[in-house]
Amino acid sequence: MTAVNIISGIILVIASVLIILLVLFSDTRNSGLNSAIGGSTDSFFGKNGGNTREAKMDRITKISVIVFFVVALVVNVVSAYLG
Repeated sequence: MTAVNIISGIILVIASVLIILLVLFSDTRNSGLNSAIGGSTDSFFGKNGGNTREAKMDRITKISVIVFFVVALVVNVVSAYLG
């Protein structure tokens, strides 16, 4: 294994554990399919202020998901060209 594989593997593990923990600790805001069809009465701007705990957790979750997918794609592309 090369150093790139080891480092990217560590980043993937950290990102996946972070995603799991953030999703487990996040507060559910909807009531399932009923909310998706009927919509919600809460405003996005009223509920997600920029400095609330939920907004920060949402931001960190989005960033960690992006990091996870980018690293996974880079590892596959690099291994295809090098391997």
